[in-house]
Formats: sequence, C-alpha cells, structure tokens
Amino acid sequence: MSETNPAAAEAAPHRYTAALAAEIEARWQDFWDADGTYAAPNPSGDLADDPETAAKPKKFIMDMFPYPSGAGLHVGHPLGYIATDVFARFQRMTGHNVLHTLGFDAFGLPAEQYAVQTGTHPRVSTEANMENMKAQLRRLGLGHDKRRSFATIDPDYYKWTQWIFLQIFNSWYDDEAKRARPIAELVERFESGERALPGGRSWAELSEGERADVLGEYRLAYASDAPVNWCPGLGTVLANEEVTAEGRSERGNFPVFKAKLRQWNMRITAYADRLLDDLDALDWPEAIKLQQRNWIGRSEGARVDFPIDGENITVFTTRPDTLFGATYMVLAPEHPLVEKFTPAAWPEGTHQVWTGGHASPAEAVAAYRAQAASKSDVERQAEAKDKTGVFIGAYATNPVNGEQVPVFIADYVLMGYGTGAIMAVPAGDQRDFEFARAFELPVRCIVEPTDDRGTDPSTWENAFASYDAKIINSSNDEVSLDGLGVAEAKTRIIEWLERTGHGEGTVNFRLRDWLFSRQRYWGEPFPIVYDEDGVAHALPESMLPLELPEVEDYSPRTFDPDDADTQPETPLSRNEDWVNVTLDLGDGPKKYRRETNTMPNWAGSCWYELRYLDPRNGEKLVDPAVEQYWMGPREGMPHGGVDLYVGGAEHAVLHLLYARFWSKVLFDLGHVSSAEPFHKLFNQGMIQAYVYRDSRGIAVPAAEVEERDGAYWYQGEKVSRLLGKMGKSLKNAVTPDEICAEYGADTLRLYEMAMGPLDVSRPWDTRAVVGQFRLLQRLWRNIVDETTGEVTVVDGGDVDEDTLRALHKAIDGVRGDLEGMRFNTAIAKVTELNNHLTKRQGALPRTVAESLVLLVAPLAPHIAEELWRKLGHTDSVVHQDFPVADPAYVVDETVTCVVQIKGKVKARLEVAPGISQEELEKAALADDRVVAALDGAAIRKVIVRAPKLVNIVTA
Repeated sequence: MSETNPAAAEAAPHRYTAALAAEIEARWQDFWDADGTYAAPNPSGDLADDPETAAKPKKFIMDMFPYPSGAGLHVGHPLGYIATDVFARFQRMTGHNVLHTLGFDAFGLPAEQYAVQTGTHPRVSTEANMENMKAQLRRLGLGHDKRRSFATIDPDYYKWTQWIFLQIFNSWYDDEAKRARPIAELVERFESGERALPGGRSWAELSEGERADVLGEYRLAYASDAPVNWCPGLGTVLANEEVTAEGRSERGNFPVFKAKLRQWNMRITAYADRLLDDLDALDWPEAIKLQQRNWIGRSEGARVDFPIDGENITVFTTRPDTLFGATYMVLAPEHPLVEKFTPAAWPEGTHQVWTGGHASPAEAVAAYRAQAASKSDVERQAEAKDKTGVFIGAYATNPVNGEQVPVFIADYVLMGYGTGAIMAVPAGDQRDFEFARAFELPVRCIVEPTDDRGTDPSTWENAFASYDAKIINSSNDEVSLDGLGVAEAKTRIIEWLERTGHGEGTVNFRLRDWLFSRQRYWGEPFPIVYDEDGVAHALPESMLPLELPEVEDYSPRTFDPDDADTQPETPLSRNEDWVNVTLDLGDGPKKYRRETNTMPNWAGSCWYELRYLDPRNGEKLVDPAVEQYWMGPREGMPHGGVDLYVGGAEHAVLHLLYARFWSKVLFDLGHVSSAEPFHKLFNQGMIQAYVYRDSRGIAVPAAEVEERDGAYWYQGEKVSRLLGKMGKSLKNAVTPDEICAEYGADTLRLYEMAMGPLDVSRPWDTRAVVGQFRLLQRLWRNIVDETTGEVTVVDGGDVDEDTLRALHKAIDGVRGDLEGMRFNTAIAKVTELNNHLTKRQGALPRTVAESLVLLVAPLAPHIAEELWRKLGHTDSVVHQDFPVADPAYVVDETVTCVVQIKGKVKARLEVAPGISQEELEKAALADDRVVAALDGAAIRKVIVRAPKLVNIVTA
C-alpha cells in the first residue's frame, strides 16, 4: 500500500504519499492549463513575432486518434500517450518547438449501436464519453496543446472532411503526369477534342447524364454498382478490411455476404505505384511496410483477350508464357459478363459433371452464385479439398491456338483481383489441376518437368510449377516458345500478343478501390445531391458543412443475419424533409435528392494531422505556411509528414493506407506540401493482463482471485490463468484512476514506461507498481526534509568525484535513451543515480539536485515541477534545458584489459580507455605476470582488441 501508518505519517508529515501526490498533481495540472504551458506557436501567427521560438527546430508528435468509449480507459490504453508525452517533454527541453495534442475520432458504430438500444442521440453519449476520457487523460499530466483539440463530430471539423471529399470527387488521375488534376481540366480536353471520347462522339453531343457517366469513369471518388460485403446483421456494407477471415463482421461477428449495391468508392488504385514506391523513404517498421506492400500486391504480367461471341473475356496472368496450356477459363461468380454469355440451354454434348445437375445454364449459375455469396473472400481462396464450380454453357477461344475452351464460374476466382477471370493452366497450378481432375478437363504439359514425373499429365499426382524449367509444346505458325526459359518466353509471347492485338504486357495490383459508403446515421453526410435524372452534383463550399439532421430512429434497418437477399435502408432516408430539397446550385432553384449514405468512420482520421496544425481556420483547410512549417519536406524527410506517429500495428492496411492516399491527392492538387502524412511510425506493444476462467470457461474477476500453493482460486473454486488482453469483458481491467488514487499519476507513468521496451507487449502487475512509487519517495527525500518540508540541498562547495561521475553518466545515458525512446532503460539509469545519491553522506549540492530533477522531468512531470519550484525557481521546469553531460566524467578513467596466453587469462591490466593497439601490446608484454607466464617461449602472434583484450599465441 502507498500510505504509511498514522504514527509514521505524524512523524513525517511532509512525506511523499498518494495524498500529497494527488494534491501536487492537481495543482500543477491547473497551472499548466491556466498558463498555456504546452501551447505551440504557429509560424504565420505568434511565431512570426517571436524570433526566439522561430529559431527553434520543430517537432510534431502524434498519437493515433482515440475513440471515446463509454467504458473509459484501462491502464493499457495510455501506454502510447504517456510515451509520446515523455518524448515531447524531452524534445521541448532540448530546444524544440513541439506540437503535441490530442483529439477524438468520434463518429462510429459503437455510439450508434448504443443509440439504437437506448434512444440516446449518439452525440449525447459520445460527448459524455469524451468528457470522461478527457478527465482521465488530464489526470495523467499529459502535456497537450489543448487549444488544438477537436472531435471529428464537430461541424467545423467535418466541414473540411466534406470539402476534401469534394476535392477528390472533382479530380481525376492523369496517368501521363502521374498525379491528380481537377476534373475541369479533363472536361476541357473532351470539349476541345484533345482527348477522344469512347464511341467517337463529341462532348457537345452528350447529354448531361452521359457526360456524368463518362466523368464517373475517371473521378477519384465515384459511385458504382459493384459487388460489396453486405452485412444484414448490422444493416450496412463493410470494407474488405472490416471482414474477418471467417467471413464475419469484425464488429458484432455477423455473417457477411457478397451483394451488388450502388456505393461510393475512392479510386485508391490509381495511386498503387506511388503508395508502394514512397514507402522506401518512410521511417516505419519493416513489418508494417511489408503488410502494405503485400496488400497493394504489385505483380507484372500480361492482359490476354479470349474472344467469345464477338467480344472478349480479358484475363490477367503473371505467366503468359503458359498460355498454350490454358484448357479452360474460370470467371468469378459475380463477373458482369456471366449473364451475358450464359445461353438458354446446355450446348450439345455438355458433360454431365459440368452442369451441377441443373436443367439449364441459367439455373446452374443462379444456384452457384447463391452458394458463393455465403462465403468470404478468405474462405473462397482457402485450399478446400473439394473444388466446386459450374459450366456457364459457353466457350471462348484461346488466342494462341484457336482452341475452344469451356468457361466456368468458381468461387476460388475473385472479382477483387485482376479482371475477375483467369485462364486455367492445370499443369502449372495446383488449384486448376484439382479443378480439372474434378471436372474431367484436359491437362496439357507446357513446362518441362525437372523431376522424374515425365510429360504425360495423366500420370501426375499434382501440378508442376517452375520458373527455372524450359517451355515445351508451345508454338504456332507465328510464334514459338519451345526451349526458352520463363523470362525470355514471357517477353516473346507479350510481343506477339501486342503485335496481334490479343493483349499487352501490364502491371496488376491486389489493391481494390476503397468502398466509401456506410448505411448508418452516425457519420459524415456526403455533400452530394442528385437531380431528377439521377445525376450527382457536388454542393458548393458555401453550403458546407452539411450537418446531420435529426431522425426518429437511429438504426439502419437490420435483417435476419442469415438472409443475404435484403437491401439496406439507411436512417437518413427516413427524414424526407432533409432528403428532398430545393437548391440553387448556380442555374436556378431545382429539386434535388440528398445522398442518404454516410461516410465510413475512417474519413475523419484520414486528415486529422492537418487540422491539428490550424484547428480554428474557417477559411482554409490549413494555412500553407503553417503546414509547410510543421509537415513540409526537409532533409531526411523527402515527402514531409509528422515527425513521430505512435499507435498500434493493427491499422497497417486501413487507416495508414487511407491517410496516405488522401495526403497524396491533397499534395497533387496543391493544398499541402507534404505527400506523406506520417514520416516516422512507432508501434507500441500491448499491456496484457492475466485472465482467470472457471470450469465453464467464463472469466471471473481477476482482483478477487487468490493464489495458494501455485494454484489460483475464486470463491473456493480452482480457476485457470492465461495471459491475454485487458478488458472489461475479461474482468481483468485496471483503470488508471485506481492507480492514480493509490499511488499518483507520476508513479503510473513511471511504471508503464519501466515495464519493458515500448514496442514489446508486457504483463501488468499491480503489485509491482509500488517499486516506482518508492523511487519517487527516495527522490523526494533526497531534496525535501520529510519532517519540516524544507529543501535540504546546499549551495556551493565541491562535489565529490564519484557523484560527478554517477551524475554525468546518468545524464549521458538518459539523454540517449529518451532520444531513442528507450524509456525503461532511462528509468533504470535515473534509479541508479538516485540510489547513489541516497547512499551518499550529507545534503545534496544544489547543482546535483537540480540536474536530478531535470532528468526526471519528462518522465514524472508533476513531482519534478514541484521540486523545481521548491528549489527556488519561478519558471516552469517544462521549458528548461535538459542537462548536458561533461565528457570528462562520462568516460571511465581506466578499463580492465584481460591478457590471455593460449586462451588462458594470465593478467589483468588497468589501462586508459583510449589506449592504442601498439601501446596496449607493449604494456601487456612488459607486465611481470605475463613475462613469467611466457617463461621465454617464442611468441608467434599477438592479437590486440584495445582496450579490453590481448591474446598471445606462442609457438
């Protein structure tokens, strides 16, 4: 326990206790707020009149956006916040102008679900949760610039989210210029004839609806009818990243189905190359870079056209050299050409196994589509034992040999990759091989096996895939690949495809366009209206923000979770007075219908780093000079961005990828100077906790579990223990409020930073917290008399050399550790110094005491501020200079050098740390112990590793 007994408290009324810590912490938090201690000046405002600050280097430090949960914080949540606070405080003390603040990512499904259950407006519950979370965070002493805080639900904020959406909507990606450009420039090209229109018509001939359709093929934000992840249980569409590997919703664990709905999309695929290439210049963990590279999934190959009924089915393949081995085709069940090419009746001679037992191709296709819709993409790609599919009743032509190949649909082909169609080469792909065996399809060997299987696939047990083998059985009258290696064969067949018009070499990406619609209430409304012809129109900036209207029912219409054949109904669609409006968009008043979907919860977090820079600007997204100062490119940061961004690794291909895309669009359009949002990324680990479960597997309250004889007991029953997450549902959550009440916020801060390296997960142990509390008590006693409350330091006088060495080694070590975010080892060095000073006889010299307080200030700011004031200073410790070590006291006077003869230690020498190789060799050979050990033996070789080792090898 943190408190002493009454007698001890009476004897030492000024001891550092939890009560004193609480009083000190509350007082200094009030002071920091009133004083504006953490306010970071901007260059276009107060910084312009402040040359001292203008001369400072800047440092922009951010945490990932927190969501204000109704459950509040447990001690695992603040880990990253405390770490960035420590780092920000250190940067201030090393001369930086630091921007460190925190807002709230407040739109989202949890508040909406709570509103559905209780009828409470999501804003009411969200704002209450934010106030609770603000109070919890304030108690931790976080040094945030509170002037810059905001929430994504503030209309003044989402006005600019809507504005950015319109910038994206009104842009297209110019492949020649490799950047986004205003859509008006594309219209000018169409109008002038500089750019040809599909079908050869002129721009003047097109109706407004036709023009909208043409531009929709280019816009970076566009609406389309596309296969989506439809979750009836939530009543909304989900992005691929929000669906689990089991084909269920990440939130709520409801079944997810494939359905075709009209949705808004972001053309993130246009930026695939740049999103890949620019990763190289970012200071991110390699694991996160790899996840993004894999998600984007760049692959080189060819597009090949297979003629069918006067049209083409286009496939993408990374192995065009195997085209002669394609014996059938497979389309994704959702492929838009399936219905077009499905005949009324089965062709004569159709294999019975191809039909799935259905009377007609249409019946077979419909049944199979329904079956495939119940599986997630991950399930469809899994290596299932039984291959399923159905013939659609049509044949396409293999362009290299003119063979008629049957066209199937099968769930292992996805619309989300390539063209949604594959040429199946069963000899070289295991899934195709198994499918061919199941459906009695031919297998043709076109790569010479390097094992002993031979070239007759009818004898094979599996497919043979190789990038080293030679191509065989692959020639026609115009091209031959026989005898070539894979690389050369690829080049030759691509040349043939392009020469004959059957295809072209190309690059493909796994990345799909970003589904941007949600059938929810609690999200940003789209600034889009539709005219009577269904053409989408952007609202002018003067009409922003488009605020959320009131509705009587917050819930999207939910359905039987297992019923895929449903259509979403959004809450906004029920407010007809809001949906149907008369507006003047520049050509007189007209009737319009508003978009009734809302943006996903990712929208507000795609650009929030920019709003931190200039949070009260109502005229611009951000002042250009402000953005350039805080985020512009500079040496070592060619794309600009936030100096340090700390958060969990779970956002690798969601928030981080989306934010990068928005940044690049804004950069291309000239709104920002930074092409990347976050230059340095640091992923903190997780604070774990033990979960105790009874015989039923149900979690029991961890605080009530007793340990006896190596076993764990709850209410007389033996329970199991397993290390896992911390959370309310697991009944093992510990709140920061509890620890602050028991020991104080500074103790909590120290404990969380001392538990281990920041990027490693670690178990919480409440019993161990007291160790850091005792450190602070010893620190307090080294400076303050516990009986009188007076400072005990002495002015003037010499400081003994041992103390100077201990102090300056600590300064040097802590400075390096804080710069490298090694907070656990920094605390260990502070502890070592404090222990040295505790054992030292007599009062501390003022210079030593002040250096000790400054070392502690980033880690435990409240006690440091209090001691700094007690030491007679009237200004805050926050902006003091961090101590600088004297090199003379950092380097040891001597180091021990081991001298070995034939691998055995014969002497130890005390030598200067900077001794040269030659000097060390001479000293070793002259040492009496070494001379005696050699006893006249001839020396064959002397190996010197100055200053710590000499190894003498004798003949």
